[in-house]
Amino acid sequence: MADWDKATVDARLVEAVRTARRLPPARVRGHFNAWPEIFREEWETYGVDEPVRRPMPPSPEAIDRMLETTRWMQWLEVEQRHLVWMRAKRYGWRDISIRFACNRSTAWRHWQRALQQLADHLNQRLVTR
Repeated sequence: MADWDKATVDARLVEAVRTARRLPPARVRGHFNAWPEIFREEWETYGVDEPVRRPMPPSPEAIDRMLETTRWMQWLEVEQRHLVWMRAKRYGWRDISIRFACNRSTAWRHWQRALQQLADHLNQRLVTR
C-alpha cells in the first residue's frame, strides 16, 4: 500500500473480522468423547435443529492479513481497541454509544480519531523503511 487513510484501515479491519468469523472453532485438546456416534432414524430427528453450516475456511493470505491487522491493535488504547473492533463487526452506533456511555457523535469522533491514529502509524512505518 502506498498510503494508508481511514477508509482503507476500516476496510482492512472489516476484512479481518470476516476472516475471523470464517475460521473453524477452537477445540480444547485432551478432551474427547468415547461414546459412539448415534445414528437416528428420520422420524427421530424431527424437531432437531439442523447442523450449523460454516462457510469455506479463509485463504492463508487472508489469515496473514488478519494477523497483521490484529497486531495493529497494540498501537491503540484498550477502549479504542474495543470501539474499533465493535465498529468493524458492524455494531450500530446506538449500541456503541451505550457501551461507552457517550453520545453517538462523540463515539463517531473517537472512532475516527482511532482510525486516523492507525493510518498515521502505518504511514510512518512506510516512511522509515
